[in-house]
Amino acid sequence: MTHVVTSACINCKYGDCVTVCPVACFFEGPNMLVIDPDICIDCGVCVTECPVNAIEPDNTEEGQKWLNHNREYSKKWPNIEFKKDPMPEAEKYAKIKDKSHLFNPGE
Repeated sequence: MTHVVTSACINCKYGDCVTVCPVACFFEGPNMLVIDPDICIDCGVCVTECPVNAIEPDNTEEGQKWLNHNREYSKKWPNIEFKKDPMPEAEKYAKIKDKSHLFNPGE
């Protein structure tokens, strides 16, 4: 099992999860973060750090939905090891659970 980032991260990118990850498995896109499921060691420390509850185990329905997305974009986007400022309107978007229609692949 691994963990993945879901659409709840879109337009937020708080990054609290990044600071606690012992294996640097987070990657940053234009408007969300993803986890490389091949690097994640399933320690789970990132789950409780995310203020918008955007990180799920890959064995949940939502986790399964986002597994391939995380795998694909972790190969395209740069690795992030340090917390950055959240996106400018993160507080506004934090209240919206499904934001998949707002995803920006940056391609």
